[in-house]
Amino acid sequence: MKRIEIDKGSGFCFGVTTAIKKAEEELKKGGTLYCLGDIVHNGRECERLKQMGLITINHDEFRQLHNVKVLLRAHGEPPETYETARKNGIEIIDATCPVVLQLQKRIKKEYAAPAEREKQIVIYGKNGHAEVLGLVGQTEGKAIVIESLEEAKKLDFTKDIRLYSQTTKSLDEFNQITEYIRQHIAPDVTFQSSDTICRQVANRMPNIRDFAKQHDLIFFVSGKKSSNGKILFNECKKVNPNSFLVDDPEEIDFSLVEHADTIGICGATSTPKWLMEACRKAIEEKTGGTVNEMTAPDAGNQ
Repeated sequence: MKRIEIDKGSGFCFGVTTAIKKAEEELKKGGTLYCLGDIVHNGRECERLKQMGLITINHDEFRQLHNVKVLLRAHGEPPETYETARKNGIEIIDATCPVVLQLQKRIKKEYAAPAEREKQIVIYGKNGHAEVLGLVGQTEGKAIVIESLEEAKKLDFTKDIRLYSQTTKSLDEFNQITEYIRQHIAPDVTFQSSDTICRQVANRMPNIRDFAKQHDLIFFVSGKKSSNGKILFNECKKVNPNSFLVDDPEEIDFSLVEHADTIGICGATSTPKWLMEACRKAIEEKTGGTVNEMTAPDAGNQ
């Protein structure tokens, strides 16, 4: 008898949950609601909200709008977005994650603070990621974005450095970068490192590793655009080579299920619970109803 378990610690983080709730509440009021960028990096969830009436737009389209409602997703936006909204009479429904908002304020304050000499504001994050664009925007585009320890090695260690991190990045690599800079910074300049990684996200790494170890087979459900999804999937893969990334039930290779007694289903902070449930149901149907659902202990980070 096969057993299947959905990881209770997987699924939307607080910021994404809040953004989707705000979108649903606004859509129920009627009228037109736009969203600047995909509300979440999951195509199936975006499609569900599109069916409810949510219209996703890019920044070029946003600048052409006047006197409408626009939702800002959890990733946050640079100051120029708010300025455009003010000029065009756009009502902003702000769903920026509180953790991201606090980080934006810290970076903006540091950038505006008077300094005796030139300083580098460095952000450890993914170039072009929505959250990172919002963070860089707090510095009038002058912050330096690094994606890895190798890129950190190319910084100018003769100038002051202020290091921050995208909220969903790897805590381990951030600590490695911090230590490298500390060891190589010139003695006559200053270095300050601010650990701004969201613990609700960071704590999922050890939890998902534990979950992946407990099963013969892992299906990690995540949209291909999800930065957090790639990080968490790699954590699963490290401890369980029989881990497979799927976007939805249609991508499941059911031949893998035949050789597994226990099957685990987990996902990213951008993965809806209903989609993981759909994957469980698809496996049940393909195995002739021989799957018993197990309940994973709550990881305490939802």
